[in-house]
Amino acid sequence: MLAHLQRLITLSLAAAAFGWLFWFRGDSPVLAVTGFLVIALGYTAFLALEFVFLHHVSKQDPAPQPTWLELLSAWLGETLTAPRVFCWRQPFRMNVVPDRLAPAVAVQGRRGIVFVHGFFCNRGLWTPWLQRVEADGRAFVAVNLEPLFGSIDDYAPQIDEAVRQVTEATGLPPLLVCHSMGGLAVRAWLKRMRAEERVFHVVTIGTPHRGTWLARFGHGHNGRQMRLLSDWQAQLDHDMPAGRHALFTCWYSNCDNIVFPASTATLPGADNRLVRGAAHVQMAFLPQVMDATLAMLEHEPA
Repeated sequence: MLAHLQRLITLSLAAAAFGWLFWFRGDSPVLAVTGFLVIALGYTAFLALEFVFLHHVSKQDPAPQPTWLELLSAWLGETLTAPRVFCWRQPFRMNVVPDRLAPAVAVQGRRGIVFVHGFFCNRGLWTPWLQRVEADGRAFVAVNLEPLFGSIDDYAPQIDEAVRQVTEATGLPPLLVCHSMGGLAVRAWLKRMRAEERVFHVVTIGTPHRGTWLARFGHGHNGRQMRLLSDWQAQLDHDMPAGRHALFTCWYSNCDNIVFPASTATLPGADNRLVRGAAHVQMAFLPQVMDATLAMLEHEPA
């Protein structure tokens, strides 16, 4: 569903931008080029507005305050990353790297991974990760969480099935790698299934563990669940077993334009790792994040 929607949005914007360019190119080249750029690059203004909100809202947050240079760098990074994800990988290349579960020698006995994407995303988000893990000969499943705007609790069966498949293929509990809302979906799964023993470790990247200020503009079920300090979030850790948060490594950024204030992406008792100057989607593809996360497959997390 999401791939179709993002494909429609991408093609519509492209048609509008090039249509404007060709319609006005003879009468007013300046107007033609200006309109083309406004349509094609208009999303950068919305990104800039998110960073303005981030700067204003995070002034009292205990996480390190971003410098203007860090904010500018993050804005540029997200400007380059967002089209690759939302206009190419997710709408057109979602299944370019299929799940790998074949019981080959290269898979059996080597720990696998379950990838869980975030809000308004699909498995295409993980393409660079999947290519790297596939080359390493490991088993993996990248889930597609649906319905798009449903309750986060309803994603638990999909995660449960993915964990089961990877465990059966490898004989080992998998590493779970989650971006944004995907980390909340895994926490909801852990609560529902009491599945701590079925997990090797959970890595979250820009997950709003305690909500995000920006979610006040979300009106879907999952959007309301991600509002700052929502009742739903408070219930996630109700009666949880001791040490559950020790299963988590939480990457967070002082320039996350979606999950802010920054400290809301951390968990008490987890291995919380700050990345300075990285935007929300950009953070998922930083070499330091990818390298350190995949290194956990070879070594127990500290």
